[in-house]
Amino acid sequence: MTATPNPTLSTLDRFWLTEAVRLREEHAGPLEDDEANRQARAQGGELPELIEYRALWLARRDGLLIGLQHWRQGARLAGLALALLAVFTGAGLAWTALGDGARPVNVFWALGSLLGLNLLTLLGWLLGFVLVGDSGGALGRLWLWLSEKLARDARAVQLAPALLAVLDQRRLGRWLLGLGVHGLWLLMMCSALLTLLALLATRRYGFVWETTILGEGTFVGLTQALGALPSLFGFGTPDIEQIRASGTLTNDFDSARQSWAGWLVGVVLIYGLLPRLLLMLFCLWRWRCGRSSLRLDLDLPAYRLLRERLQPPSERLGISDAAPQRLHAPSAGAQLNGSEGAVLVAIELEPNRPWPPRLPKSVADAGVLDDREQRRRLLDQLTRFPPQRLAIACDPRRSPDRGTLALIGELSRCAASTRVWLLQAPAGQALDSRRLQDWHQALDGLGLAHSSSAPMSWLESGHD
Repeated sequence: MTATPNPTLSTLDRFWLTEAVRLREEHAGPLEDDEANRQARAQGGELPELIEYRALWLARRDGLLIGLQHWRQGARLAGLALALLAVFTGAGLAWTALGDGARPVNVFWALGSLLGLNLLTLLGWLLGFVLVGDSGGALGRLWLWLSEKLARDARAVQLAPALLAVLDQRRLGRWLLGLGVHGLWLLMMCSALLTLLALLATRRYGFVWETTILGEGTFVGLTQALGALPSLFGFGTPDIEQIRASGTLTNDFDSARQSWAGWLVGVVLIYGLLPRLLLMLFCLWRWRCGRSSLRLDLDLPAYRLLRERLQPPSERLGISDAAPQRLHAPSAGAQLNGSEGAVLVAIELEPNRPWPPRLPKSVADAGVLDDREQRRRLLDQLTRFPPQRLAIACDPRRSPDRGTLALIGELSRCAASTRVWLLQAPAGQALDSRRLQDWHQALDGLGLAHSSSAPMSWLESGHD
């Protein structure tokens, strides 16, 4: 049965695998792709569609599709590990900022503990975004590195450079990695805020500010400036008298506790959590817009070479080669499960063996395949018009070499159902039992049914 690309693959996955195949051919040389090109030409469409179909066919054959699944599993594990790290880090920041309640909390030290690292990394992200176009940061690169390590698949090594090459096309890397970075920081700040609320709800904290060289006017102005925006969302801000009273450790702060707690929560929410949420949503929007505009770069040398093989100047629109007269070509098209007809073909028979046998009228004789041109012509025809049943006759006196088995495999993928007919020895001769056993083992490895009896009833009616 014809191998078709996985229909559940997303647009990004298809471009990703296509780029991985291109990079692999650039480094290791052209792949064996005769069958892939033939299947792509039979599929039809514009050149980008043919290139993509060919690449997905090769990715399925060579295990890149499985490697992609393993890479995705590694990416999910890496994301989960970073998410857990963000949760525990956020909780740790809140605990460090407030302490156990035995001593009054210095509000500006607490604010620095909760927002300092977040604001510094945000500033670094913005500078990198504006100056060098790098929005991934250390967290983004760490995620890519962990994804590759956790994939534990040698084939996945080829996927990371291919992903970066695809993302570089529309500068999508900055948006994808930015989405991950801001998402992690958002998770971290959510964890810090929830821990902060839990501590404030279950412990009694006093809030103070301390200074040696600054006046109290500086703290009054700074507190009111930081609290102006949160106050628009309903968060309280200490009044001037409460701020001044918090400047001494000997005063009673009961009247100001709730005001300082509301101020601290509001500042963390507005200046720590909200910017990350907005930037994450912005990166998500740009990522989705850019992903929908991905296109193959047909000017690349590898794709220019493929144009000649997938869309040759003298491309035929139908079967114009000299084909066996009785080869069936159903009008239903190239759908394996819906086509009708049966075909019998033989591989490298002795010239003195009488062929073909008497066939039912509904069975087409595709002749004997002896050379490369005959094989190519028949495979092209069967790819365009795949029969429902195909019988392949082989002489078991020959060894089941890799070339013959590869041809049998290709032929079997051009039909809905395939059987191999191991011919009896001519009169006066006997088959080598050991060689016959080799045939049985090789065909069992291909997963093909085989028999020494003529499959005429099966070819005619579909059953024995």
